[in-house]
Amino acid sequence: MAKGTANRTVVVVGGGYGGSAVAKALDEETDVVLIDPKDAFVHAAGSLRALVRPDWAQNIFFPYDTLLKRGTVRRERAVAVDPGGVTLAGGERVAADYLVLASGSDYPFPAKTDTDLAGEALARIREAHRELAGAKRVLITGAGPVGLELSGEIKAVWPEKHVVVTDPADELLPGFLPELREELERQLAALGVEVRLGTALTGEPPTAPGRLEPFTVATAAGDPIEADIWFRCYGVRSNGDYLADGRVAERDAQGRVPVDERLNVVGHDHIYALGDLTDLAEAKMAGYAMKHAEVVAANVLAQVRGEDPVAVYLPSPVRSALLPLGPGGGVGQVPAPGGPVLLPAEEVSAYKGRDLFTGRFAELFGITR
Repeated sequence: MAKGTANRTVVVVGGGYGGSAVAKALDEETDVVLIDPKDAFVHAAGSLRALVRPDWAQNIFFPYDTLLKRGTVRRERAVAVDPGGVTLAGGERVAADYLVLASGSDYPFPAKTDTDLAGEALARIREAHRELAGAKRVLITGAGPVGLELSGEIKAVWPEKHVVVTDPADELLPGFLPELREELERQLAALGVEVRLGTALTGEPPTAPGRLEPFTVATAAGDPIEADIWFRCYGVRSNGDYLADGRVAERDAQGRVPVDERLNVVGHDHIYALGDLTDLAEAKMAGYAMKHAEVVAANVLAQVRGEDPVAVYLPSPVRSALLPLGPGGGVGQVPAPGGPVLLPAEEVSAYKGRDLFTGRFAELFGITR
């Protein structure tokens, strides 16, 4: 890539956490083109609360038209990428001096929305809320952070509902501090959430997720579970089908793209990847995608200015998490010089649980609420 101070075009594929942040950071000094099929940014970290509080649900949607001052947002789907640009579903090719691949991942509803239109997504959330409100017994399959957080949100609004969380694993949140797991188990028990570890279902429940329709599902151990509604809280999938031809990167078995410490796609000094699409050995979390965006933006700006890109990203050797259980509860673990530190529920609530970071994204998108 030629160096210099002339405007350079940066095409960002994906307007999620990392993509929106990097586009914003590059907007003043480059010609940014952000490509995403959605008509609004969806703050997925708030989706579970939106399900139980439909009056609050609109807070997770942020229109893209307030994100950039100079750049453009194209409501299109990328279908192919080559070293010099991106081909859109309509056949148009957008040329680029720099490419940022930030297309993230899909996850089952309600943790992530399943439509490109904010109005449809909001209607879907409200419909699922009505179904959930009528249920007495709720089954959540998957005892990872998403499933546990959903159980806490449900109990915060409907403490009388019987909530069962199942998982084939024998331990909650492996790799985290034992004290965190103990505190998590204590809070879940206090909420009345029944966690059944080492429990594999023989098949999915016979009804669609998020629908009020009583059912019985068998387990491998032979003890059936009865519920009125269920939600699937496992099954992340990288969004990288537009890379299938291998012209830019060979993805691994999980669909992830290999990156170096500068977050360049291996083999390309002008193409970057960030967030869930990368093969970095860390949890796939919005907070990490935002940190990736800082490194990518710094390196692209250095190249545009004719300087050497020197910003690097090193995954933390310590796992971190903020897992709210409703607005006032939850557990957290953060890195510290002497080793990981456990956060009490009050700090988790103050930092994340109360508003689930919606204020931070209102600021990013220049919106006052």
